[in-house]
Amino acid sequence: MLGGTSSINGMMHLRGHRANYDGWSAAGATGWGYEDLLPYFCRSEHAVGRDERYRGTGGPMIVTGAEDVQPFESAAFDAVAELGLPISDDLNGADQEGAGWIEQNIVDGRRQSAADAYIRPVLEDRPNLTVIAGAAVRGLVISGGRCRGVEYVLDGATRRIEATREVVLCAGAIGSPHLLMVSGIGPADDLRRHGVDVVVDLPGVGRNLQDHPMARVIRPAVGPVASGTEVHRPLGALLRTTPTLAAPDVQIFFFDRPFYPETGPIGGYAVAVAAARPHSCGTVMLASADPDVAPRIDPALLSDDRDVAVLLAGLQMAREIAGTQALARWSEEELRPGPGIQDQPRLREYLRESVHSASHPAGTCRIGDDDHAVVDTELRVRGITHLRVADASVMPDLVGANPNATVLAIGAPRR
Repeated sequence: MLGGTSSINGMMHLRGHRANYDGWSAAGATGWGYEDLLPYFCRSEHAVGRDERYRGTGGPMIVTGAEDVQPFESAAFDAVAELGLPISDDLNGADQEGAGWIEQNIVDGRRQSAADAYIRPVLEDRPNLTVIAGAAVRGLVISGGRCRGVEYVLDGATRRIEATREVVLCAGAIGSPHLLMVSGIGPADDLRRHGVDVVVDLPGVGRNLQDHPMARVIRPAVGPVASGTEVHRPLGALLRTTPTLAAPDVQIFFFDRPFYPETGPIGGYAVAVAAARPHSCGTVMLASADPDVAPRIDPALLSDDRDVAVLLAGLQMAREIAGTQALARWSEEELRPGPGIQDQPRLREYLRESVHSASHPAGTCRIGDDDHAVVDTELRVRGITHLRVADASVMPDLVGANPNATVLAIGAPRR
């Protein structure tokens, strides 16, 4: 589909903390700090009534907050206030920590994808823009150290497009490294193992896969909770488990559905917690030289015990929120992890069997200046000319927020 995962995501428009991007710059991604990216965040969005020092009003992405606040979300807001947690009026503005109403990309009650904002309005009027739907890219055309085009299949026929200037790869944190590897760009030993001729030995391609691991506190409801509509104002929180941290390391969401079958027909709700700045790194590796064969993906969630420690602390926060007086009328007991699971060993077991991906993969073609970096600070693939990557795969590490707003800034035109 057009628009990538902006056409299927939760529509949340949320930037990472400024310290996330400054960490990119300090680690070798020069020019990708918060102040460097701020103009592109602003250029991508139209957020009326916000602080113009941090927010944009002329961009194509319409950033709104739904007017309708459902009773459960209102009670959740009272719950975080009851605990004395910080409140932010704009998590994308000056105060990037605390609980707040999360902005969304919704126009007239309908999702606005990146394609809705950037492509469809100009599709009929731009002679230099052609969209070929239903095509499957099979690889990059490379010769003499230069990327010269793309090979793809359409209606059963193999075709080729020649690039007069350059190719920009935007296939995402799974698709971009996969296309590089089937085209001969990646870890040499792994490529040879699958019979792929090595064009450039880039050991970092497909490595550094990061995602937000998520767990939930689930409570059955004593009455109806779900609003019956997705177009309502969502509440979230970005919090620190340790005061000395430079930025929030947990993200908390409130769901008016339990996402667990044992609640039965009456329903329930969930307070979900994600490790916002994961240390665990997985891989995207070839399963075959055939580009039609999906790569082997190992997310390696919780492979670094620091993520387990953060989620344990986050679960404690979620339990405290769910147990407040403000939410007491919605549920009388905890279903998961359950009142009998209190000690650290059993909570670790609960995490291991219940943790899941937030579907925020990133980092597999990361920016940097070391031997495992895949692209330079101009997003050019190392060792090949006329080829760039511009998607979530270039993030040096995953930002502590839903990644869509950051991906828009990565792809925004540089003037």
